[in-house]
Amino acid sequence: MATHNDLGKRGEEIAIAYLEDSGYKILNTNWKCARAEVDVIADQQGTLVFVEVKTRSSVDYGHPEEFVDYKKEKQLEFASSAYIEMKQHEGEIRFDVIAIVFENKDLYKINHIEDAFWPS
Repeated sequence: MATHNDLGKRGEEIAIAYLEDSGYKILNTNWKCARAEVDVIADQQGTLVFVEVKTRSSVDYGHPEEFVDYKKEKQLEFASSAYIEMKQHEGEIRFDVIAIVFENKDLYKINHIEDAFWPS
């Protein structure tokens, strides 16, 4: 399998293609704000969706979605607030997680968790 960064980049590419195939409009990728980054920002019929993509080469140490912890949620909330303010978005928002596990070089499983968490 590829290095850690290559695996993450490939996972994000797969997630973007998956979202586009599912009817989402991709607005931004790897959007940064101060100390936080959002992997994918998309629009789904007027709902602004902030997506964290987690990719793993196995589940030996846990499923990818289990690695979206409280600290990561807070970073996503921080970045999303800045993005919403910048774009003056007044509609619905949602935080999703896309978890990808590679079984081998070309075979993977995607788990798209909509409404994975809500800002506290």
